[in-house]
Amino acid sequence: MRALELRIPPLVLMLVMAIAMWALGNAVPTLAYDAQWSAPAALLIACIGAVICFMGVAGFRHRRTTVDPVRPQKSTVLVVDGIYRHSRNPMYTGMAMMLAAWALYLQNFAAIILWPAAPLYLQRFQILPEERALTALFGAEYQAYRKRVRRWL
Repeated sequence: MRALELRIPPLVLMLVMAIAMWALGNAVPTLAYDAQWSAPAALLIACIGAVICFMGVAGFRHRRTTVDPVRPQKSTVLVVDGIYRHSRNPMYTGMAMMLAAWALYLQNFAAIILWPAAPLYLQRFQILPEERALTALFGAEYQAYRKRVRRWL
């Protein structure tokens, strides 16, 4: 399974998952529901997710380190301030929130059931390999950070 590690950029994964959720929702119309609150809730969650994601990217840019998710070994600085005081992975947390918002917006339980596949994939094939790379690069400093701050928000 290591062959999948750091291979699919998270933005590509999110796009593929969004399309799959839409397609599955259309393929299983019997699992559709109608809730007036769904669209406003989806908008709110998507906006919060986008802000969290943006804050993560801004933190990396401010510290002038790479945001390249397939080459974590290129990291030059361990970012531990800003949003990174609360989450080790705000970009992925924000993306997962935006995808959850999409699932709500689609108003189909099939899309909602598919949603956890994205964060689970990210955890196994993106985050864990990144953590190994950051441990190799930053050693004890990263280990202390891992103990202080949660992986997800």
